[in-house]
Amino acid sequence: MYKILIIEDNPDIVANIYAFFEPKGFALDNAHNGISGLTLASNNRYDVILLDVMLPGMDGTKLCKKLREDFHNKTPVLMLTARDTILDKVAGFDSGADDYLVKPFSLVELESRIKALIRRHQDDHFHHSINIGKLSLNTEEHTITREGKALKLTPTGFKILEALMNASPRVVSKSELEEKVWGEDIPSSDALRTHMHSVRAQVDKPFADIMIVTVPGVGYQIIDPDKV
Repeated sequence: MYKILIIEDNPDIVANIYAFFEPKGFALDNAHNGISGLTLASNNRYDVILLDVMLPGMDGTKLCKKLREDFHNKTPVLMLTARDTILDKVAGFDSGADDYLVKPFSLVELESRIKALIRRHQDDHFHHSINIGKLSLNTEEHTITREGKALKLTPTGFKILEALMNASPRVVSKSELEEKVWGEDIPSSDALRTHMHSVRAQVDKPFADIMIVTVPGVGYQIIDPDKV
């Protein structure tokens, strides 16, 4: 079930969107001004935000820009507006909007645009996300979680874990791992071991099962403990 936030001050438009999408299984929230819309958008998870440009309290362009720059929110935004000049569209896209639909619009077309944005967003997230069991690493957002718990690694630790997860379940040799992390400028022989200790302290130590395995004389690998 997809969840949509409608930030629109025209009650007739909001009512029409509800009447069209709710019977199709969509979950809808709505705000009638920019301030409450920004609060809902920044505090909740939505699959798409439908955003009117002309809003009381805060216009849609400013709202979208704050959502992207201040809250680092990547939820797809579809702008709804009566303005249809090139400059208006450029302003909308420059603020961080993903798509632009001019009023009056067809609800069938709106549904098509929404589904396309959701697919694109899901594909982008999948492309940037590496998952091994309950361990997830996102290369775009530079985040790591295990069992829903956020992990903190140094930039070097992040590179080590990313290399191991990309190769999993293959064993990565010490020399290959060093090359992936440092290139030709490889530091002292103890550097990898030291960084690996820090990675394990985050990835394995707080949890019941280990995921980083040392293969003596060969290298390291990441395993899914639920498949061992």
